[in-house]
Amino acid sequence: MSTAKVKAGSLWGKNKDDLKKQLVDLKLELGQLRTQKVAGGAASKLTRIHDLRKSIARVLTVINANQRSQLRVFYRSKKYLPLDLRAKQTRAIRRRLTKGEKNEVTAKQKKRQTHFPQRRYAVKVETISDHMSQISFVGNADLLQA
Repeated sequence: MSTAKVKAGSLWGKNKDDLKKQLVDLKLELGQLRTQKVAGGAASKLTRIHDLRKSIARVLTVINANQRSQLRVFYRSKKYLPLDLRAKQTRAIRRRLTKGEKNEVTAKQKKRQTHFPQRRYAVKVETISDHMSQISFVGNADLLQA
């Protein structure tokens, strides 16, 4: 029987078999403490139940995290990723168009762009302070988007 709490930092270095063995030991100890509780055990042992439950949770967390990292490595080169390994994000973000889909242009739109390109106008701009003239090119992009 172990007496100290399990530290998560010490668990990350262990392999799968050691973690499974530790999990079995912790569950055994928890079962024994629960039977002592029914039989009317000391209060100090009853508080140990809480620590054991948390220790079991820590071990299971490390086991599951290692398993998920192995699955990520396995599915890295595959075409599809299981749903639980995909990025969660929000429902709206998952459903919106991808960058490639946003940039796609229909055949009709392509024809319109090639046959009727954006016009450029030369506009003379005078500044009031030094009365210098500048020529800049302005297109009618605002008119197309509206």
